[in-house]
Amino acid sequence: MLTQTLRLFERNGLVQRTVHPVVPPHTEYKLTEFGHSLDDVIGQLAIWSMQNMPEVLTARATYDARDNKM
Repeated sequence: MLTQTLRLFERNGLVQRTVHPVVPPHTEYKLTEFGHSLDDVIGQLAIWSMQNMPEVLTARATYDARDNKM
């Protein structure tokens, strides 16, 4: 799944993939300039996630409790 996601990011121009011909094989990924254009957006998402983690944990606990009763 990780490889598929990274290949999609590469296809979309977000990352650059470099394969090094060594044993064992080594592949390096780095953000492109276009990928870096998401820095602020991802940063805001991270801030939102931290600020709302208590609500997320409560929702998970409620869901898990309900799911275990079925």
